[in-house]
Amino acid sequence: MPSACPGAMVHAFLIHNLRAPQAQDTGLCRVLYSCVFGAENSPDDPRPHGAERDRLLRKEQILAVARQVESMCQLQQQASGRTSVDLQLQSSDEPVPLHEAPHGAFRLAAGDPFQEPRTVVWLGVLSLGFVLVLDAHENLLLAESTLRLLARLLLDHLRLLTPSTNLLLRADRIEGILARFLPHGQLLFLNDQFVQGLEKELSASWPR
Repeated sequence: MPSACPGAMVHAFLIHNLRAPQAQDTGLCRVLYSCVFGAENSPDDPRPHGAERDRLLRKEQILAVARQVESMCQLQQQASGRTSVDLQLQSSDEPVPLHEAPHGAFRLAAGDPFQEPRTVVWLGVLSLGFVLVLDAHENLLLAESTLRLLARLLLDHLRLLTPSTNLLLRADRIEGILARFLPHGQLLFLNDQFVQGLEKELSASWPR
């Protein structure tokens, strides 16, 4: 059985596109999927427009995080000597070596862009960025292992790197994985046997 990390809380999970370093791409960084577990309300927010203001605030906050992650991922790729061509050569049918994927963590000061200080853990897999936004003093090792697990499950079961994949049409499946492995934004200590059991459930309920 899984056990929860006391007080461990994920503020948000998101998936966004990653543009290759120095790519001749005029497109923008786009958030493809996001789930916010602990929403912040805009300060001094008068009704009746407060709910819409909060929704726009969350959208801006998540996009700001995605842009920072993309910048850090590109810097890491450039430093390692990887080119934009390297990122496009791998077939979507090939296993994705997550241990080789760019990854990292950084802190956000209060007010930039969230009201409270946060920690961001990220993983860049070819054209996709996977991100957890955490409370400031979270268990980073647990968060990083959770993010790698989520990325592997999503890539394996939803085939997210297939060009025709539409994340909006698979939002229910993404939410199903989050509900099992990151319930209500709670970081869990999961043993291999429990993970394997849940994976079998996923495979049975979601034929490829």
